[in-house]
Amino acid sequence: MNIQKANIEDHIRLTEITKKSKAYWGYSEEQILAWDNQLTITQDYIEKNPVFNLVDETKIIGYYSYLKLENNQVKLDNLFVLPEYIGKGFGSFLMNDFLERIRNEKYEKVILDSEPNAEQFYQKIGFIKIGEFETSIKNRFMPIMEMKL
Repeated sequence: MNIQKANIEDHIRLTEITKKSKAYWGYSEEQILAWDNQLTITQDYIEKNPVFNLVDETKIIGYYSYLKLENNQVKLDNLFVLPEYIGKGFGSFLMNDFLERIRNEKYEKVILDSEPNAEQFYQKIGFIKIGEFETSIKNRFMPIMEMKL
């Protein structure tokens, strides 16, 4: 396994990983379609933001991306692995690479909007919940989390 910078040609594969990973949590096909814009990774997105792939030999099996904010902060925008790799340590592998990368870039804080099903994953790593917001699904709330570095 290795992590490498994404190329704009990876956008279709990263979109596929995002949608399959999101569907893993039991969301209907209709819901995934309703979220199509939010779950699509474009060439432009890859060009403008740091995006890193998790590669198993030659196959991309996961990725993360982040947004550079003001005041030495970043927002973890995406962290997804294919469903068959969930629960096997690959999310932690990606997260460790991400945290090491942003520490080396001298960032002081990370924020993220967590998939509700992933909140415990982020808490185990050291993120704390600082708020939440209701999503397009009634009574479904996205935790807002942060970690000071």
